[in-house]
Order: sequence, then structure tokens, then C-alpha cells
Amino acid sequence: MATEAVSLEVIILAIIVGTLAAIVYSLRILVLLERRIARVDLNIEKIARRIVAEEMKIEQQEALIEKKLGIKVGKKPKKKK
Repeated sequence: MATEAVSLEVIILAIIVGTLAAIVYSLRILVLLERRIARVDLNIEKIARRIVAEEMKIEQQEALIEKKLGIKVGKKPKKKK
């Protein structure tokens, strides 16, 4: 009878330790995923900055071309009714 109680205690302890190990492993995976998502966010931010810089260059070139052609900037043509 005493050996059955010890083996039951060992089984319960093994279940508890296994559960704790699973929790620790899950937290490790969660931290790794968080780091990966942070890197993706940084890369998206870098791409967005490049796009904004390129758009600014294009707008400056467009303004220069419109100035050379004598087109007034900012006025929209009137719509006919």
C-alpha cells in the first residue's frame, strides 16, 4: 500500500513538473515571436520612410517641371455643369 501512495505522488509530481516545463517552453516561444514581430515592424517602418522620401523627391521634381512649364500649382480646373 505504501508503494502505491509513493508512485501516485511521483505521478502527480511528474504531471506538475511537465506542466511547468510546458509553460516555460510556451513563454520562450512567445518571446521569440515577439522579437520577430518587432523586427518586422522595424522593417515596415524603414520601407515606409523610403517611400515617403521618394514621394518627396517626386513632388519636388513635379513642382520644378510645372514651374518650368508655367503651370500654376494649386488651382484645379473648374467643372462644367
